[in-house]
This record gives sequence, C-alpha cells and structure tokens, in this order.
Amino acid sequence: MRHVLKMFPKTHITIAAATSVVVAAAILMSPSASVEANRMAYALDLDEGTVTQSGNKAAAEETERQADSDKNSQGEESSASSPDVLALSEESELPDVLDTASAMAEASEPDLEWQEYKIKSGDSLSSLFGKAGFNDGVMLSVINGDGEADKLQRLYAGETISFATDDAGDLAAIDLQRNRLETLRVEKTEDGFTAETVEREPEVKPAFASGIIDGSLYLAARAAGMTDRLAMDLAGIFGWNIDFVYDVRKGDRFEVVYEELYLDGEKFDTGKILSARFVNQGKEVIALQYTDSNGDTDYYSPDGSSMRKAFLRTPIDARVSSSFNLQRRHPVLGVVRPHEGTDYAAPPGTPIKAAGHGRVQFAGWKGGYGRTVILQHGDNITTLYAHMKSLGKGMKKGARVKQGQTVGHVGSSGMVTGPHLHYEFRVNGSPKNSRTVKLPDAKPIPDSEMARFKTYANQQVAKFEVFRKDYQQLALAADE
Repeated sequence: MRHVLKMFPKTHITIAAATSVVVAAAILMSPSASVEANRMAYALDLDEGTVTQSGNKAAAEETERQADSDKNSQGEESSASSPDVLALSEESELPDVLDTASAMAEASEPDLEWQEYKIKSGDSLSSLFGKAGFNDGVMLSVINGDGEADKLQRLYAGETISFATDDAGDLAAIDLQRNRLETLRVEKTEDGFTAETVEREPEVKPAFASGIIDGSLYLAARAAGMTDRLAMDLAGIFGWNIDFVYDVRKGDRFEVVYEELYLDGEKFDTGKILSARFVNQGKEVIALQYTDSNGDTDYYSPDGSSMRKAFLRTPIDARVSSSFNLQRRHPVLGVVRPHEGTDYAAPPGTPIKAAGHGRVQFAGWKGGYGRTVILQHGDNITTLYAHMKSLGKGMKKGARVKQGQTVGHVGSSGMVTGPHLHYEFRVNGSPKNSRTVKLPDAKPIPDSEMARFKTYANQQVAKFEVFRKDYQQLALAADE
C-alpha cells in the first residue's frame, strides 16, 4: 500500500483526503433514505486534479465523459469553466476543512482550574504546594526548572500565589504575584517547567496637592489627600533645608506635584514627587526632580543647587544612647577609652543607611566592632557602621554604594552590652562628631548640563501656576 501511495503526487493525495472528509460529512448529515436519489456523487481525477459532482452515478459518469470531451476539444480552459468542476491547483488550499479542524483542536484544549492563596507569615513553599494538592517532588521539579524558576523559593507575606491544574489534575502553571506590577509566571512545557518575571507598566498621570500647616506636616498632608509615604518623601526632600521638628510654624504651606499610577483605568498607588514648593516662615523653597544625561535622578532647586547635603546627619532613625566622647570610660572594659563615634539604640534588625555615596572599603568581622562596614567617600572621608546583626545585600569590598542604601541591620555583634549601631565619621583619618561636623553640600548641576536643566526647570515652575489655578477652581466649585 505504501508503494502504491508513492505513485501519486502529494497534492492528489491531499485532494483525495479532503474530499473523503466532505463525502463522509455529507453521508452523516443525510436526513433520511427518501433523499438518497438526490444525493450528489463526487468523482476524482487525480491526474488532472479535479473533483466533479452530479446528482447520481449515471449523471456523474456523463459529467465525466462530458468533461473529457470538453478537454479534448477546448483544452484546459473549457474544463476550468465548467460549472460542475472544481479545479484544484498546486497552490489551492482547503480553508473550510482546515479552519474546522483548527477550531476543533482549539476546542479540545483543556481549561485550567486555578487555586489562589494569600501568603502569610510562616508559610513555606512546601506547605503552599501541599495546600494545592502537590507533593515535594512536584515542587522540586518546578524550582529546578529553567529560567527564573528558583526565584519561587523567595516568598514574602502579603504576596499571592496561584496554582493551575489541567483536566488530568496535573500542575500546569503557577503565578506568584509580587505586587500589582510584577508577577513570577511558571509554565509547564514539553521539557519541564520554565519561569519568567512578567512586569506591567502602569499609566502615570500627574496629580497636585496643596495644604496649610495647622499642627504638623503629617496631618496637613493627610488633609490634602496625600499618602503617608508621600508625606515622608516630602519631609525627606526638604529635610536638609527645614527642620520639621523645630522650624515649622502654623500657616506654613506647601504644594506638591506627584505621580498617580493606574492599571486598567483604576488608580492603585502613587509614585514619585515630581516637584514641590514649601513656604516656611515666609521663605519659599522649591525642589525639582531632575534626571541628568547619565540617567541619575535627584532633587535640585531652580538655580541648579542640590537639595541635599553630601551626607546624612544620622544613618538611622533612632535615639542616641552614647554620644561622641574622647574621654569616655568603656562600659565593658571599665577603662577610659575614647568613644570615637555615636551609638544609636534600636531593635535588632533595624535597617542602617549609608550616610553618603561611596565605595565599600571593608565589609566583615572587625574584632570588637563585630560585623562592620566601612565606606570610603571621595579622598578624605570615611564612615564606619559596627556591631551589626547582618550586612546589607551586596556589601563587599569595592562595591559602589548610594546614599540611603541599606548597609546592614542593627545587632549586638562584637564587644557590646546590647543591640545598637556604633557610627563613626572620619576626615583624613581623624574622628569627628557626626552630629556637629559641617557637612559638605552635594554636587550641583554641572555647567555642561545647566542649559538643559534650566529649560526643564522653567517648565516645571510654570506648571505650578497651571496646577494651582485648576486646584483653586475645583475648590471653589466644590464649595458652591
């Protein structure tokens, strides 16, 4: 049989197969024997690539003889023009048959059934797989898969994990939703499991808020519709110029242009502060977020000077437990030994921030200091962070560190009596009181960037007027 089939061109075999489908469908759809006499008969001419149809067998034979006669007398043109003949060339396709087969294949694909779990403190990947009905063997095959499958092991409370099973009850896919924008997606393939991180880009829209301080910046920001995070960001931006504990007065006011983030037309979060204006005791201070040609982003005043100092005054939000004192008696050794830094008492695990941009000069265990990180800032300044419980991510010698980056966490390693941070600030190797030393300003906009910055700054300052007018009109309309 195989040798017989090889005698025919592939096109002819395809035609025969397609026609068989049509004929079979016609037979199955026959309503009754009473219409048998009217059934159409189909005749194939594999040599010529034609299909002829007639009302019965005799008519089919007659049609075939007529086709042969027409072909001999008029050639291929008359054959192609016959109303009862369908000519199928090498390029012909069977769209109806193929589309039907494709639709049937799609319809046969199994639907996935999803189970969703909110990750809680104490949950493990193994326990979550168990809840979904899968054992550790399945879990291991997933996390040992391709792509980013191993990232499935890093779970955090508040995230959502979903398991999909097919009709046979086998694991087909997993979605680990980190947040509204980021999902780790695991899918089963012919070669096993593979994973990738899928990120959604939110729609960003500018928003405006304005407030007058009556009690505190926090309360005024809440009253203006700002989130707690935006209020903290606002304080951080102006914190170098305004002491929000001692300098703020009743009647001080602020205006903020910030980002609102949308997904599928729904607002779900706020983004960065784009620009802000603060009037403190009659003095106006404006901050503009600007990204330079190197891709670095910071806040500057309209004249191009930086809104921040080169160093944070304190690397941690905590109370001082022991001040800088070169004549202090050591609490453990009981002898007079200079205390060349400042101690901050805080719960174990509290994040410690880099005081300024720099590079890691040392990271590891340093005698009585315990776990320690030393940062080099420029040519003449170093900062030291000691007694840590653990080092921050990426803290190794030579690594570049940005101001505010976590260098470690509060602990009680080394020669100490309790958990705290020991922080030192040195200039040319000499210890200085970090709470009183004059801190240098951060670098301003360079001359090469000034023209570009000025154009941007003028546009952003002008937008304050536009937003302010719109805001006032909305306020008036609401009062009416």
